Amino acid sequence: MLIILLAYLGGVLTIVSPCILPVLPFVFARAGGSFLRSTLPMLAGMAITFAIVATLAAVGGGWAVQANQVGRWAALILLALFGIALVFPTISDRMTRPLVALGSRMTERASEPGGGESVTSSAILGVATGLLWAPCAGPILGIIFTTAALKGASASTTLLLLAYALGAATSLALALLVGGRVFARMKKSLGASERIRQVLGVLVLVGVGAIALGLDTRVLSKLSSAQTASIESTLARKLGASQAMDESRTQTGAMGELILPVEGELPPLDGLGPWFNSAPLTSEQLRGKVVVIDFWTYSCINCLRALPYVKAWDAKYRKDGLVVIGVHAPEFAFERVPANVAQAIRDLGIRYPVALDNQYRLWRALDNHYWPAHYFVDARGRIRYHHFGEGNYAMSERVIRQLLAEAGHAPMDAAMAEARGGGAAAAASAEVRSPETYVGYARADRFVSPGGLQRDRSARYSAPPLKLNDWALEGQWLDRRQSAAASAPGAKLHFRFRARDLHLVLGSTSGKPVRFRIMLDGKIPGTDAGVDVKPDGSGLVRGQRLYQLVRQKGPIRDRTFTIEFLDPGAEAFAFTFG
Repeated sequence: MLIILLAYLGGVLTIVSPCILPVLPFVFARAGGSFLRSTLPMLAGMAITFAIVATLAAVGGGWAVQANQVGRWAALILLALFGIALVFPTISDRMTRPLVALGSRMTERASEPGGGESVTSSAILGVATGLLWAPCAGPILGIIFTTAALKGASASTTLLLLAYALGAATSLALALLVGGRVFARMKKSLGASERIRQVLGVLVLVGVGAIALGLDTRVLSKLSSAQTASIESTLARKLGASQAMDESRTQTGAMGELILPVEGELPPLDGLGPWFNSAPLTSEQLRGKVVVIDFWTYSCINCLRALPYVKAWDAKYRKDGLVVIGVHAPEFAFERVPANVAQAIRDLGIRYPVALDNQYRLWRALDNHYWPAHYFVDARGRIRYHHFGEGNYAMSERVIRQLLAEAGHAPMDAAMAEARGGGAAAAASAEVRSPETYVGYARADRFVSPGGLQRDRSARYSAPPLKLNDWALEGQWLDRRQSAAASAPGAKLHFRFRARDLHLVLGSTSGKPVRFRIMLDGKIPGTDAGVDVKPDGSGLVRGQRLYQLVRQKGPIRDRTFTIEFLDPGAEAFAFTFG
């Protein structure tokens, strides 16, 4: 319930966000009409349409993107005609085009006393506005979109997005009540009504032009963070939506044993699958076994770094009754494909059971929020310990050994498991100063190419000088919610970073191999090449996974990384560092 309240309050705050400016003329053009028959239907149409479109975007399919683009252009045309009819009220008398006449009728019927169709026309304009509205992606909307990405197109995520849109509609309605009173007073002046109508029409056309040129997302979104981000972050903290990792706390007893309280029962494993390396397992089958649940996804660098330890636990303690289950909960759309996961399992040498959780059923049942996450279950099916993220491996192994001892299968060997990690799985450097960075516009940050990211359309970008942790595109790219696709040969991606290792999640939109070449500070990487790159900087994208492109051998310092794709069809998702 608190997250719904947070979404609603986040929507209310959009009234002070610059990203609301392009749609304000569409809304205020109805200020002179009845609230119930004109304003309310429009705001309702806007809120419902935005919630539906944003929910479909969470699916991530190409059909959803295509349908949204068609709808946006249809909405732009409709609202442009609406603006023309406001500026030139007699245009429908001189022109016979039905769409222009429709724009004029929408304006006239809203002002007719008791006009039976004004509700319908207002709702249609609301739908058009909802198709075009692109709110600034502040902290609260980021939380909502992350939830939508995890849960997919469901009733709960639609409810969150609807709450956000209704919050925006509430603040717009209050603004309209004030604007309507001002409008009514000005109408008393002779001729003022017609002039106000024309001014509103011009503003509608300006709003249409701004959205058509992408100014609503490329320019205005950059102005929003200073005005609302701090307020939204404070709200999120107060309502508990922005919380630190809550991990198990352990105490030691008088005999040196760990005191591990019962945290709950292991939920049923129903709904997971397909399964790899094992037939489907059930909670009942696992009774009498000590179980480690490892939430992971194969392109997550943190998961890959933890993987050598999980594999070592399985190798050392399986004979003593330990069952490790890798629960693969996808972050990106391509990680939902069973064939891709199966290939990753083979490539990573995983031999313990792995089950797909594409619907996040076990994830939600355990109220998990992190990759990786480890849950330790005793032989009676009770969760006794959990750990989020990398690290704390020695304590995790102590928990495993103690739970095995409680089950009557104490390991005979006192030595701890030996984990070996190489390539991307090597432990992170202590000198990492660059954060995980997403390339898709839904979670993109510190992007500095002039004009900003242009959503869901192919555009040509240029690369300016970069400061630490800035990144830029160069050449022809199509940026989507989760990724950016190179539309032509020669497309480049630049990042100024400070870390020993640089990784990039890559794929191919066509399924064909894509050649690439990397540079560090304008030179070939040489001995600083990662495991997926030759010393001359050349490499090949063969599948959708995480690629280690840089592994520095010398002192860590700020470097400028460039990757150039020699073939079209490369798809970039996220940078990670180590």
